[in-house]
Amino acid sequence: MRYPQFWIPVYAFILIFCLARYKKQGVIIILLLVATFAVSDFGSAHIAKPLVKRLRPCNDPAMAQTITRRVDCGTGYSFPSSHSSNHFAMAVFLIAVFHKRWKGIWFWCLLWAILVSVAQLYVGVHYPIDILAGAIYGTIVGYLFGSVLKRKFVPDF
Repeated sequence: MRYPQFWIPVYAFILIFCLARYKKQGVIIILLLVATFAVSDFGSAHIAKPLVKRLRPCNDPAMAQTITRRVDCGTGYSFPSSHSSNHFAMAVFLIAVFHKRWKGIWFWCLLWAILVSVAQLYVGVHYPIDILAGAIYGTIVGYLFGSVLKRKFVPDF
């Protein structure tokens, strides 16, 4: 669940759904969804992680012996989880955009973000606080971009 290839059908559905159902507005939704992802990823991976410099649990000498390696640990830092921030940003953006039209979207979007986030714990590349911080940051980014979309670009949503 932590690999992008696993979620390609979800990404494809979002793309096709937005473009087929909302045409020009769908293009704007997709562009802002991509911007939401980009800002979330940049903030977590290129600003917060280099500032905090927290080792991943699988790279921490004190923790590494207690972790079952399920994936390559990587060389990057742990705090916050970019997977968590990116998926919560996209999920909250989609909720902000579609919640009035599709009442159950909050459940599916949050389930998606939570599954991706929990997978990071399962494979031992993040601490719970990394996931929580990523989720909070992503939620803020997703809400802000969703609000911008609804106010500036697609006010009739």
